[in-house]
Amino acid sequence: MHTLRRPKVRDQAADQIKQYIVSQKLAPGDRLPTETQLAETFGISRLSVREATKSLEFLGIVESKTGVGLTVGQIDMGRVTEHLGFHPGLLHADPQQLIDSRVILETGVLPHVARNMASDRSIEERLRALVDRFRAARDLKSWIALDIEFHRSLLESSQLQPLVAFGDLLHVFFRRFRQSVKKAEWQVGIDSHQRLVDLLAAGDVAAATTELRTHIESHKERI
Repeated sequence: MHTLRRPKVRDQAADQIKQYIVSQKLAPGDRLPTETQLAETFGISRLSVREATKSLEFLGIVESKTGVGLTVGQIDMGRVTEHLGFHPGLLHADPQQLIDSRVILETGVLPHVARNMASDRSIEERLRALVDRFRAARDLKSWIALDIEFHRSLLESSQLQPLVAFGDLLHVFFRRFRQSVKKAEWQVGIDSHQRLVDLLAAGDVAAATTELRTHIESHKERI
């Protein structure tokens, strides 16, 4: 018989602080009550509140500044994804689900990318510049960094910021696939990126979707 783990007071306090932010409709930069006031409101010790705010501060949910006190922060997705990248649970994530998730996410934004590209020439120029940098890559580490930057730029070009955050998480999960890429496959990947940009610039979303799906699903060969 398994016993249920009792949640730590710190974790409960962190949840209550997050609920307070939502219920009060607070935005980044808005002031929060002091640690003493939060402790009295939640009926817990100030130490537990301090532990909770420190954990929330790590993720950027709250900020603590001398002379200012506690304020609502801006979530730092870079820090979140870096932290998750070392989580052992990610090693057991189902490869097929990861691939399918990326296909759904990235192909789903292509209509938005094509529409934005038609009205903003800098989007096409930025993606083409990344393809050119791909061709100059001489080692796997550089290639992986550019691949991540290209796909993130693709999501950013949709101007759907929440999806960029989801994409960052999936890129952490996808790390082991990229590290298995052989140098002989680099050129295939570069050519695929080039075709994708060409198709989006031409407004052919259907063909761009097929190209991107094939590109991402090529990782199945390395499962």
